[in-house]
Amino acid sequence: MNEPLRAAMAEAGQTAESLAEQVGVDPKTTSRWVNPGQTPHPRHRLAAARALGRTVGELWPEVVRRREPDWFLPWAEIERKASTLRAFEPSVLPGLLQTPEYAHAVLSSGPLGDDEVEGYVTARLARQAAVFDRPRPALTIFVVDEAALRRGEPEIMHPQLDHLVTMAERPRVMLHVLPLRAGFHPGQAGAFVIASIDDADDLGYLDDQAAGRVVRDVAPLWRVWDTVRSVALPRDQSIRLLKTREWLTRAWPT
Repeated sequence: MNEPLRAAMAEAGQTAESLAEQVGVDPKTTSRWVNPGQTPHPRHRLAAARALGRTVGELWPEVVRRREPDWFLPWAEIERKASTLRAFEPSVLPGLLQTPEYAHAVLSSGPLGDDEVEGYVTARLARQAAVFDRPRPALTIFVVDEAALRRGEPEIMHPQLDHLVTMAERPRVMLHVLPLRAGFHPGQAGAFVIASIDDADDLGYLDDQAAGRVVRDVAPLWRVWDTVRSVALPRDQSIRLLKTREWLTRAWPT
């Protein structure tokens, strides 16, 4: 029996029927989750964990354990402790804002095998829960290049854009779109994140083709951040852009 799940349901006063209603599945499905080896779809895992006030890792530790590369684990711990996260992405959407389907598509495009992708998607969703679903969520500020919003199949991107709107309307989430008309900018050198932790120095995270790394000298990142943030759209305009979708049908500038 999945004892952590059973205990969480009992503590939250949830039955298979009430949990199924909140997750959006049949009660027979949630009943099976209590049995050993029965693991829900990533989206349902996340919804069930939120309904029960737990993390995915607490309820299904086997799908999260060792699913992130060793070089990423130090940053994952920093991410969980941060009071403020500032992230810039020029080519794909930030992992913290990805839907399961978008994450699956992105991870499948790389060197991971089909049997590995599922675990990495689950770990990514667990990271989201650790940042957004804690009692006092971190202030998260994202600047996303418009090019990242244009990349992907419509059946994946339209739900993903809906999810971005939902997240951007949260009080402690700030999303800013950097429009193509902004032209060249220093952020084109690559994605980065700056983490601010109470009573500690800021830390940065840089990603490349081989691996990611934590950096302590964040002064250069702050300079780039100030630039990309200044040329990005305000929060309200970014949300309006994501809702209208008119720009999706516009031709690329010549």
